[in-house]
Amino acid sequence: MSAPSAASYPFDARPLLEPVPPGAARAFDQELRRTGRVTSSSFGAVLGVVIALVVLVVFGSVAITMISAVLAAVSSGADGSGGLGVLFAVLPVVVLGIIAVVGITLFVNGFRTARERRYRLDRFARANAMRYEPRLDDPGLPGMIFSIGSSRHSSDLVRGERPRFVEFANYRYTTGSGKNRQTHQWGYVAVKLDTPLPHIVLDATSNNGLFGSNLPLTFDRDQRLSLEGDFDRYFSLYCPADYERDALYLFTPDIMARFIDNAAALDVEIVDDWLFLYAKRDFSTLDPQTWAWLFSVVGALLDKFAQWARWRDERLAAAAADAMTDASPFGSATPAVAVQGGAASVPFAPPLDALRPPPGVAPGGRRLQRGVPWATVVVGGIVVLFWILTQVGPAFLR
Repeated sequence: MSAPSAASYPFDARPLLEPVPPGAARAFDQELRRTGRVTSSSFGAVLGVVIALVVLVVFGSVAITMISAVLAAVSSGADGSGGLGVLFAVLPVVVLGIIAVVGITLFVNGFRTARERRYRLDRFARANAMRYEPRLDDPGLPGMIFSIGSSRHSSDLVRGERPRFVEFANYRYTTGSGKNRQTHQWGYVAVKLDTPLPHIVLDATSNNGLFGSNLPLTFDRDQRLSLEGDFDRYFSLYCPADYERDALYLFTPDIMARFIDNAAALDVEIVDDWLFLYAKRDFSTLDPQTWAWLFSVVGALLDKFAQWARWRDERLAAAAADAMTDASPFGSATPAVAVQGGAASVPFAPPLDALRPPPGVAPGGRRLQRGVPWATVVVGGIVVLFWILTQVGPAFLR
């Protein structure tokens, strides 16, 4: 079955490209700050203005002082070196002035661009029956990228509620400190599912690097499951031990085809009742083609999630049956059953629906077991070998 094209999921991209009316972005930014949806822009604006004023005052004072001193020296000098002295004295001041003006201009343009970006994304969200949020600190989602590092925050969130909750956003977190401090950039799509599912990760092979997966976590290779067809060429699928049959139930051939045709460039994580699509790039942008791609990916998968809603963890059914047996006054013994009309009748028996497993996942399937990256093992081995050589080597040379 061929996957739907981007044209199957039309959207209005005009707000991303249309000219912004004069004053509209400024008014929208003021509204964001008034309602508390943006708190950093006002501080940044004040800080930028203060820095600009300091630079201008210092530059102006130094420039006036140096030029006055040079002119005084020239007027009192008799030789011809005054002109050269003026050149060497004024040139650094001119260069500093140009740097200051360029820096202030870039800051002002950057501030204006950020305001227009928020305005455009808000109008884009409204035009497509969605809503926009500029920033959300520590979003608390269960995906793997949301529990790493510090300074975690989502930005430029575009959220929709129908036919189910979907969130498009950019994400940043920081690891390390000092010179080793590093900010990690991700884009993600979060889709709310109908029921909790086993923890499953699809590691896209197309975005792997020299040292393997680009995902921030490594999973035990014993949990890798090979699927039929060409699926393994595009994704490495990880599922918890003893959940292989459940993964095969969820990833039927038609669903595998949807992921290959539409999401082969994305890493996928199913955890609790969420599905996440990841990439190391911004998703919430002013580029209509990026939005067309993301909308087509989500649209191609949405109609398949109904199949997943029927999944139940049979392990929970066994636990529920054991609990019912323990609670029964007969214990594990089989009570006498009255037979009427050839059918067994138990007046206190639960309805058949109560015997169906409840939504949820047994503890063994809720999270994958983590592994150790092979690159870490190799580097650690090299360090240990180097230490051994530096400690033992000199003894052999004596």
